[in-house]
Amino acid sequence: MNLLPLGVLAYPAIDPVFLQIGPIALRWYGLAYVAGILCGWLYGRHLAGTARLWPNGVSPITREDIDDFIVWITLGIVIGGRLGSILFYDFARVVADPLSALRVWEGGMSFHGGLIGVVVAMALFCRSHKVPLLSLIDVVAASVPFGLFFGRIANFINGELWGAPTSVPWAMVFPTGGPEPRHPSQLYEAGLEGIVLFLVLRLMTHRFGSLGRPRLTGGVFILGYGLARIFVEFFRMPDVQLGYLLGTSWLTMGMVLSLPMVLVGLWAILTAKPRAPMPRPVAAGS
Repeated sequence: MNLLPLGVLAYPAIDPVFLQIGPIALRWYGLAYVAGILCGWLYGRHLAGTARLWPNGVSPITREDIDDFIVWITLGIVIGGRLGSILFYDFARVVADPLSALRVWEGGMSFHGGLIGVVVAMALFCRSHKVPLLSLIDVVAASVPFGLFFGRIANFINGELWGAPTSVPWAMVFPTGGPEPRHPSQLYEAGLEGIVLFLVLRLMTHRFGSLGRPRLTGGVFILGYGLARIFVEFFRMPDVQLGYLLGTSWLTMGMVLSLPMVLVGLWAILTAKPRAPMPRPVAAGS
């Protein structure tokens, strides 16, 4: 019988497979992506269709544009996230076992790679559909925290990306993390990247009119995510195949990739300018 140290919370060992149908295993990790994309799509439609959030009450993006963009953003997330994970974190293992690149159900999705994939998807979509890129970036940025929240919860269920050893009262012993109590850093990220960042962006779009200043909402998202990720990296163990960088005991790849986000976010916020109001549609017969 294994006894937990005093003051340590029991890790809720949840089966990563939430439904097994014959040989087909449906996993929480995959469900998290579906839930994040679905919620982001619905929220993006809400932003695009709420006239009062836009200058002169006219949105440059329609709900139909958001509908059409779903396939594009899904491909951007999956392809970019997987390629980013391979290039930034796991290149040597994939070279040794190329088929592991296809086993996405085992995890191995990089947010920074997914971000690049989504930006490429947005650029291609806007060019094809004549949609203003900066406004689409703002709508997507305000909708991303749903996916971040569900994704981090899935990391927690998988028992991966756990934190550094600690003696805090809410520490947990993870099945794959050895006997030491550790920070549940996945939950820290779910709270900061998901809940807190969503509330900040909600205030920006619904209270401070940020959708009227192209790239302001996107800038707040990029800055907020970068700061949240850098903060949590101090409590999260680095990827075992990389470890800490440059001989330090604290610098991680997550920090290195997030620092440019902070700089880009600051630039976007400081340079965002009000959009010229679009003309209201003329009513028939007027």
